[in-house]
Amino acid sequence: MIGKLRHLKNPRQVADDLLNRFGLTHAANRRVSTYSGGMRRRLDLAMSLVGKPLLIFLDEPTTWLDPEARIEVWKIVKELAVGGTTVFLTTQYLEEAEQLADRIAILHEGRIISNGTLAELKELFPPAKVEYVEKQPTLEEIFLTIVGKKEGH
Repeated sequence: MIGKLRHLKNPRQVADDLLNRFGLTHAANRRVSTYSGGMRRRLDLAMSLVGKPLLIFLDEPTTWLDPEARIEVWKIVKELAVGGTTVFLTTQYLEEAEQLADRIAILHEGRIISNGTLAELKELFPPAKVEYVEKQPTLEEIFLTIVGKKEGH
């Protein structure tokens, strides 16, 4: 439907490609009301990419996603940016902002209180002191190792 609304020559092929890219081919003939929250998020992102927009707004695109799907979304956002698409991304996950953003705006109580690159924002704080701490793997790293995936960031 989105492909037809955007007057694409091959909307069915575009839809099939995006469903495949987002791992939704198996559910293509089901009603969206039967999709899980994560599946709905992936479908929402896929629909946003129909027609290869130059500008895209993503409002917390990884909410409800499992770790593998989240990494796939990160990969797609990075590909979009490298390909010249301007991506405005809102997120409450600060690690996500660190991984994906060229510029970051920090909002507090509905107002932007600071903005800049990650390096610029880090300059607002005193230099870090060096401490040696044993780093334990995160649960996400453990999950990805068990399922045989590597993080894409």
